[in-house]
Amino acid sequence: MTTHSIIRELVKRGHEVTFITPFSLAKENLGSNYTEIVFDQYAIWPVVQELTNTNSVLEMTDVSGFTFLRMVYLIGTLTTDFAFEQPAIQAIINARDKVGKYDLLLAEQFHNEGALILGHLYQIPVITVCTFGHSHYMSGLFGSVAPLSFVPHIFLPYTERMSLWERLENVVMSVSEELLRKFSHYPKQDAILKKHFSKLLDRVPTIRELENNVSVILMNLFMPLLSPRPLTYNMIPVGGIQIPKPKALPENLQKYLDGATHGAIYFSLGSQVRSSELPPKKLKIFLDVFGTLKQRVLWKFEEESLTNLPANVMVQKWMPQADILAHPNVMLFISHGGPNGFQEALQYGVPVLGMPIYADQYPTINKGKQEGLALVMDYRKITEEELRSNLLELLENPKFRNNMKQASKVFRDRPLSAMDTAMYWINYVIEHRGAPHLISVGAELTWYQFYLLDVIGLAFAVVLLPILALLFICRKSSKKTATSPKRKLKKN
Repeated sequence: MTTHSIIRELVKRGHEVTFITPFSLAKENLGSNYTEIVFDQYAIWPVVQELTNTNSVLEMTDVSGFTFLRMVYLIGTLTTDFAFEQPAIQAIINARDKVGKYDLLLAEQFHNEGALILGHLYQIPVITVCTFGHSHYMSGLFGSVAPLSFVPHIFLPYTERMSLWERLENVVMSVSEELLRKFSHYPKQDAILKKHFSKLLDRVPTIRELENNVSVILMNLFMPLLSPRPLTYNMIPVGGIQIPKPKALPENLQKYLDGATHGAIYFSLGSQVRSSELPPKKLKIFLDVFGTLKQRVLWKFEEESLTNLPANVMVQKWMPQADILAHPNVMLFISHGGPNGFQEALQYGVPVLGMPIYADQYPTINKGKQEGLALVMDYRKITEEELRSNLLELLENPKFRNNMKQASKVFRDRPLSAMDTAMYWINYVIEHRGAPHLISVGAELTWYQFYLLDVIGLAFAVVLLPILALLFICRKSSKKTATSPKRKLKKN
């Protein structure tokens, strides 16, 4: 969603864009400025199932943060290797007259860093887009420090206010990822590059060398879901970039919401989590509670054959989420807590009832709860009483809507819109040929220099060596005293 939004806007603003993707935009007829190179999608789900021992995305709730971390890095390695083997991408790699053909490489900041070599081949600056917001390793990557005392790891369910044990877990998780990147992920990505480019290049650059050439990162986050933290000049928050101006709703949805005199609730678990996979007992709880409400309910449900549907509930396989949340009668959003969905709720001031399933959904929804914008449920333990109580609290307690309205002002109040900000920095990097003046020297330092371990080691040496030398001298002196002959005393 994030990447497609940027592509559409670049084309709209007159840029000539070549999009290498497994997700085609051909049906949108973007025009002559747009060229698409489509390759096959990698079958990710079998890898996920084998590593996590799950049968559906809903079961990812029980997957530990460490397992999830291993999973995303494994996916990054496999998809990078897979992509370089595709004929369509091989044609890009082996094309003649590369220099001067493009002005910029725009790549996703996931765990497929091998893609950065396209910037090296075409000798162009690079901007990356992080669709999941911010991760600890990015700070070091761009020459900054993310203090682990108040910057939680994205796969932990914590906000910036952590207890002692939560901070301990945060340190362990973040350091584990750093070690995983350095000693496992980077060598694997380097091996992939050598496998595919050793015949083409005299010397294949390392991933770390390629990362040092990234000019700017566009990060899918913004206040108030982003707590204050150190960012370098080239770490640019653009949360909400995927939210377009509201469009007219399909006639059936428009009529349904217009007629919701007591308000409406929108229920969606996003594009990856399927409501239809909820256990039958849980589905019955939702339907029974919905049937007792005076509000109308729109439910993105992947199977329209849902039985025993209350009169005030409408289900569809797909719904235009942002446009629905923009409708003035929508009073509540039941969500899995994904950043994109929560940003859309923020944009239009709609309180959220969150049911997080995995990864960044937990810190997102917990941050929303901390700010008084949301309540949280565990779908595995939900009861009729809890669901009804949470719904009525969010619908009838004005503090949630008031808090959301204020948070919406914070989210929307910026010098430029999210999209205009992204376009500004893309044009800036092109205009200034990579804008090397934006890049922190910290990005070039070794890990021990970056964290001042060499200075700390020298300081210890300066302090300890004199002490050790003094102890050595004293000990030697005491030994001499102990071994020297005793004088005999004269007796009168």
